[in-house]
Amino acid sequence: MKVAVLVSGNGSNLQALIEDGITVDAVVSNVPGARALERAEAAGIATAVFDAADYPSREARDTALADWLNSRGIALVVLAGYMHILADAFVQRFSGRILNVHPSLLPSFPGAHAVADALAHGVRWTGATVHVVTSELAAPDTGPIVLQEPVALRHDDTVESLHRRIQAAEHNLLPRAVRLFLEGRVALAPGTRRMIVDVPEDLSGEE
Repeated sequence: MKVAVLVSGNGSNLQALIEDGITVDAVVSNVPGARALERAEAAGIATAVFDAADYPSREARDTALADWLNSRGIALVVLAGYMHILADAFVQRFSGRILNVHPSLLPSFPGAHAVADALAHGVRWTGATVHVVTSELAAPDTGPIVLQEPVALRHDDTVESLHRRIQAAEHNLLPRAVRLFLEGRVALAPGTRRMIVDVPEDLSGEE
């Protein structure tokens, strides 16, 4: 199963996948010159940039992106710090095969400011989540959860210090989740939104 990673910034989660030994077949960014592209090129991974400014609409950009991924035989798409919401048509084309890593224990603190929100609410625990991306654009970060890892808040935490510890959890969690998918050990429980890990044969679709 070929894997593509979508990135927007530094690419530390991409680096975690590479260092874990996972074969990444393509890296795509919406930001020209993103540090993550340099990481990919250093690892000999094919890269591409799909900048929204080059297309008449987000939908047109995401259609072109999906076509490029399909042309390379990509089966699993991993969002690793990708800061754009994907168009519904893109999600449908890769339905059930898009993973996202999010810096909170979903369903708590979805959205773009999860770390600051956890700190502002004074919770004792937050963490990292890997989940399947769905087409629910009105309610992002609500797809079925694959794996989670908790991170305790400290009394002297800042957004920056908390974010660093959550990122460390993400670097552990994301490679594990990707491997589960590559090994066929994850599936959606029939009739639910709950993910099953280490799938029994009677739920795997095999005869």
